[in-house]
Amino acid sequence: MQPTPPDRPAPWGGISPAPAPTPRLGGGGGGERGEGPLQAVLARIGAPVQRSLERSRGTLSFVGEVLLALSRLLRGRGQMRRADLAWHIEQAGPRGLGVVALVSAMVGLILAYMGATQLQRFGAQIYIADLVTIGVVREVAALMVGIVLAGRVGAAFAAQLGSMQANEELDALRVLGIDPVDHLVLPRLLALAVCGPLLTVFAAGVGLLAGMAVAVGVHGIGAVEYLTASAQAMTLPNVGVGLLKGTVYALLVALAGCRQGLAAGRSAEAVGQATTAAVVQSIVWSTVAASVLTVMLQRLGW
Repeated sequence: MQPTPPDRPAPWGGISPAPAPTPRLGGGGGGERGEGPLQAVLARIGAPVQRSLERSRGTLSFVGEVLLALSRLLRGRGQMRRADLAWHIEQAGPRGLGVVALVSAMVGLILAYMGATQLQRFGAQIYIADLVTIGVVREVAALMVGIVLAGRVGAAFAAQLGSMQANEELDALRVLGIDPVDHLVLPRLLALAVCGPLLTVFAAGVGLLAGMAVAVGVHGIGAVEYLTASAQAMTLPNVGVGLLKGTVYALLVALAGCRQGLAAGRSAEAVGQATTAAVVQSIVWSTVAASVLTVMLQRLGW
């Protein structure tokens, strides 16, 4: 038996030697090597943009569903239970007074101290009452209420709805013909719409009292004089702007918490991520809304 020559294929089906590579024209294929990194960069940039657009589309769709649920409720065709609304009002309102009072008092003290330090250079300590009143009633009280609601109520909404999503309770409601937006979202949204302005009024009162303590105890301004100046500075536009902002922030917190809870995954880790995202989104939305409303209302002369 003669051995097979090395340059011929083996008769028993062995593997033939691989052909020599053919040289490429145009510099050895440098153009193909340049497309790989470019595509990777574009994919790295485009993927987050695509996810952001999908989240924005989902948020807009959720807001539309909430508006449709509100229209059904106003026409008497909603599935919301009044007992759920009363329970959420109790959870968001009276049970949060302690935290709101503490935060508002500290912020009022800081505002009064910082303002008095600057006004003292010009001998204008009497205007501490005006500074504290306008700042707390118009801006600070509503924003503090929004932040407290974001950390306390918005996170709770996301955790509750996320747990129901993980346990397939939302699917069970849909099978029974119950819309989760009507049954779960509307009570939470309306509860914060009621509690937002009320908590803003409470926070403003606590902040004014904290500012009065600084003005009377540190700078020697009379209590009657401080209250008189505060009453003069507490005009109807300032009060209305504060109540409007408190309501807007509360609604944004409710929307962010419910949106993240309904969009959560079906695991414990996903519920935790939804809770964190709800708090962050609530604070970001409230801050952006505060900036937009402040500029817009100042332009309108309010």
